[in-house]
Amino acid sequence: MRLVNLLCGWWTGLVFAFLYIPILLLIIYSFNTSKLNVNFEGFTLHWYREMWANDGIRRALGNSVKIAVWVTCISVVLGTTGAWLLYRYRYRFKKLWETLLFIPMAIPEIIMGVSLLILFSAVGPSLNQALDSLLGTTGSQRFGLGFLTVIIAHVTFCFPFVLVAVQARLADVDPSLEEAAMDLGATPLQAFLKVMVPYMMPAIISGALMSFTLSMDEVLVTYFVNGPESKTLPLEIYDNVKKGLNPMLNAVSTVFIVFTAAVVIAADRIRRWNR
Repeated sequence: MRLVNLLCGWWTGLVFAFLYIPILLLIIYSFNTSKLNVNFEGFTLHWYREMWANDGIRRALGNSVKIAVWVTCISVVLGTTGAWLLYRYRYRFKKLWETLLFIPMAIPEIIMGVSLLILFSAVGPSLNQALDSLLGTTGSQRFGLGFLTVIIAHVTFCFPFVLVAVQARLADVDPSLEEAAMDLGATPLQAFLKVMVPYMMPAIISGALMSFTLSMDEVLVTYFVNGPESKTLPLEIYDNVKKGLNPMLNAVSTVFIVFTAAVVIAADRIRRWNR
């Protein structure tokens, strides 16, 4: 058993090295003075200054944050409401509904991206015609690929993570808490807002942080449903990489990695507090 434990330890170390050494090298080379970025020639912060001076990077970062904030807010509302309804009420084919809600978490991203693109392309003309009829205009292009379609696509796979987190929290709730609040004079709405929501808050925050991280980091689905004015930071990085190696991208990736790691660590801390 000692030999088995030793081999498993070495194998685990190799796996972690395989995963994290490239990320560590990327962070180190973001401070490299060399433009070729082949050998480390010296320490500099030039690429970070160039990153903040780049209009395309700043615009894409602003788009990513804007989309992620909207996605997080909508996902929290949908996920919390869905988890509460599944916990509080009984439905026919409840297991089937729960399975359908979890499918976006498991479906391959490229399939989701293509399917959403087909949906938006099919629904868009009909919606524009309906808006023309309602507003008395012609040739309306109000609904097309852009911020709205990206937000809808991201919410589709983000809100189940909030729902799962809140469901796990509600699985341990004492039903007498809500009953005691109403016995003391609270209405059902007051009992939900003042008793159940604070109880669910750690799970809600954890799910919100996860949704924000997933939205900021998404590439494949966003690639299919974004428009000219809604390019996100991951897509901007991808487009720049296709043109050739640029040390500035190492700096952008480093900032992105540090930010994502901070959000994930915060979500994990909140999940532990939840437990």
